[in-house]
Amino acid sequence: MSDGNGPSTANLGWANVGLGFAFILLNVVLSSSFALGIERSFLTAAVRCVVQLAIVGVLLQQVFETKNPWAVGLIAFALNLLGTFEIIANQSKRRYQYMDPLYPFPSSEQRLQCPSSHLGNLPIPIVGMLCGNTISGITVCVRFLLRELQENRDKVEIYLAFGATRMEASKSMASSVPSLLIPSTAFLINGMGSVIGIIAIPGTMTGAILGGSSVQQAAWLQVIIMFMISASTALACIFSTISVIIITIDGDHRIRTDRIYERKFWMWRVWDRVAAGYLLRSSAL
Repeated sequence: MSDGNGPSTANLGWANVGLGFAFILLNVVLSSSFALGIERSFLTAAVRCVVQLAIVGVLLQQVFETKNPWAVGLIAFALNLLGTFEIIANQSKRRYQYMDPLYPFPSSEQRLQCPSSHLGNLPIPIVGMLCGNTISGITVCVRFLLRELQENRDKVEIYLAFGATRMEASKSMASSVPSLLIPSTAFLINGMGSVIGIIAIPGTMTGAILGGSSVQQAAWLQVIIMFMISASTALACIFSTISVIIITIDGDHRIRTDRIYERKFWMWRVWDRVAAGYLLRSSAL
């Protein structure tokens, strides 16, 4: 605890993390009791969470202490690249041609919205929050559109056969995207409309208060963050929808299913080959 002159803050350590891990073990026990089969997923996700946040904590502490705007910008850029990798490599079971070089750009509005030297270290957590929500929106859009183009392509081809452009033919398909985004954006709509400040105090505001900011400043920060999340998610989804349509339906108004593939990301394919070779050598010995 701090002295009486400053805000009171708790000094948390690995013992506190271990105590919190007990809640994960409770989930594991419940999953095993009800035969849900997600015990391994819980444990894996929890371990990854601890390791990743521990590394981030050490790294960001060094960056914050240097107070170097270039280091802040580099971390913000790295968060965008990692978000792109997560979308392409892990979240998207179906991918399309040219997807790899395109997806650093849906998150580029995040760098336009917040990086500025006078903001100090603030862009790093802001970009992190924007990336997390943008990933969810892009994943939902791309997954739905590619599935429709592969499994229900007849509807789009009928419009194309009657002379519709690719944008016109895809309009009915793209118009379903907002309804799919309802689960991932419900917390924004419900939160901004009825929950935040009345029933629940959101995470950004809570963190700012615990960090010593005034309650009023924490409230304004939360409002700005909510508006930025809604804008970045909307822009990323629009970009994703247009890019999928333009690339998978060519200029001659043909659906190019050859540009849609379901194979694993190249890095995981290399990893599988290396692991298979290692297992073969181990069994031979």
